[in-house]
Amino acid sequence: MPRFFAFLRAINVGGHVVKMEALRDLFTGLGFSAVETFIASGNVIFQCKSGKAGDLEKRIAGHLETNLGYPVATFLRNDKELGAITVYQPFAEEAVRTAGAFCVGFLAEPMGSPQREALMNLQTDIDTFHVHGREIYWLCRKRQHESTISNAFLDRKLKVPFTFRNTTTVAKLAAKYLA
Repeated sequence: MPRFFAFLRAINVGGHVVKMEALRDLFTGLGFSAVETFIASGNVIFQCKSGKAGDLEKRIAGHLETNLGYPVATFLRNDKELGAITVYQPFAEEAVRTAGAFCVGFLAEPMGSPQREALMNLQTDIDTFHVHGREIYWLCRKRQHESTISNAFLDRKLKVPFTFRNTTTVAKLAAKYLA
């Protein structure tokens, strides 16, 4: 049975608190099996018999909004996609090793040319971006709080839904589930 990794945006921000047990129950309520959460930051692993990721994303997002009362953007990747993300090297190894933060942003669809151009125009001496498929790679040479880039800033500039995870978290997910 196919396994999916759901990356949820803003599940526990803005005064909202969803316990991981409740989140697992919401996914189980959709008929998914082997539901687990990973780190209390909106990462859910589950299996389902079939379905296109795009349709599942919409179904999950709708179910979460109905039950939680606020929108929760949802981005899915399967085993193969998560594995490819963990081995993809968009930046030089030395730059990654010395970076203050290295994150991957999940998109529902590949960026169009206008969004990609807007993102590339945001690069600074501190922040470098790379787009590959449905992922945005963000290398921050200092700590993220020292950057002018934030999720809210990117929302305004890009106008496409996304959520970021530190690549360390993504690597830990892969190590646990893809080993």
